[in-house]
Amino acid sequence: MNKARVVKGFGLSLLSALLLVALISTHAFSAEKQFRVVGSWSNLTMYKQLEEPFWMKELPAATDQQLTASMTNLGQIGFGGEAVLRQLGRGTFDVVHTVINYVVSDSPELAGLDFPVIAPDLDLAFEVAEAYRPIIDKYLQQNFNAKLLSIVPYPAQILFSRVEIGGLDDLRGKKIRASGWTTARFLDAAGATGVTLSFSEVPQSLQRGVVDGAVTGSLSGYSAGWGEVSNYVYPMPIGGWDHVIGVMNLDTWNSLTTSQQELIQALINEKVEVPGWEVTLKETREGIECLTGQECPYGRPNNLVEVPVTDADLAKARKLLIDEVIPAWAKTVRPAVIQEWNETIGKKVDIQIQ
Repeated sequence: MNKARVVKGFGLSLLSALLLVALISTHAFSAEKQFRVVGSWSNLTMYKQLEEPFWMKELPAATDQQLTASMTNLGQIGFGGEAVLRQLGRGTFDVVHTVINYVVSDSPELAGLDFPVIAPDLDLAFEVAEAYRPIIDKYLQQNFNAKLLSIVPYPAQILFSRVEIGGLDDLRGKKIRASGWTTARFLDAAGATGVTLSFSEVPQSLQRGVVDGAVTGSLSGYSAGWGEVSNYVYPMPIGGWDHVIGVMNLDTWNSLTTSQQELIQALINEKVEVPGWEVTLKETREGIECLTGQECPYGRPNNLVEVPVTDADLAKARKLLIDEVIPAWAKTVRPAVIQEWNETIGKKVDIQIQ
């Protein structure tokens, strides 16, 4: 990934940095506030290295302990992603980090961010996310009473296969665990059958032949043992990039001073978003290396065969996206949303929904 591009997009300018220092040094805050925060999945890097340090250490330190947090995570609270955003909207929590695909049933507009293979590389994925960012914020406020703070993707959602495949055409007739409804629609269009399974059910289902393949991030699949029950890995982002959004209850956001809002947004950009996109690039590569018998910093590597992603397969995937997946999504949203998508993401990827 082009690091300079990310830093240009997310990093603090000199003026912003000086403003940040001024805000901190003048203590431009109102009453003390402790945020009730739900982080994403606690076993993954995004929570351990970015979300938890930000809310529990970096923000309190930057505000002389005037803004602090108590923190839990998606695994501890015990209900689904769409429910946790509903609870946020009602004021049960102040801040939530959750996978955007978890909440698209309540807000189909959000599904427009991350279609299968719409952004084959992370540079384009970043441009797509930035283009659609105002639209995501708009519908989070409208549908969940939530203010968007951050967008950070997990590593590319790729295919693990138990059976031999040589490319996209070989998915026909296979049963494949999908990572979301747009992924399932893509798999169906490719002639496969998209299957719904929880993440924890996948290794046993692959081992027993219940499914032929499954889609998830390269490193998370390696860490969960998917490489031990698969034989092939196909690194086309069939499941997109699986973005995690950080959001704040809108009433909580509006209760903060302008200085507090600016400080939180500047810090979260610097401490969560910039390093988050860089970590995603790193972990996508490391996951493939760990799965295919190369040097692996996380443990013993697997010995999966990496199936090359050809230009011909990317062209086929784009056609399936345009002919099948995007039209299916367009039927779930209002014409105004389609126009917003055309003017943002559509211009970035040269696709216009008619």
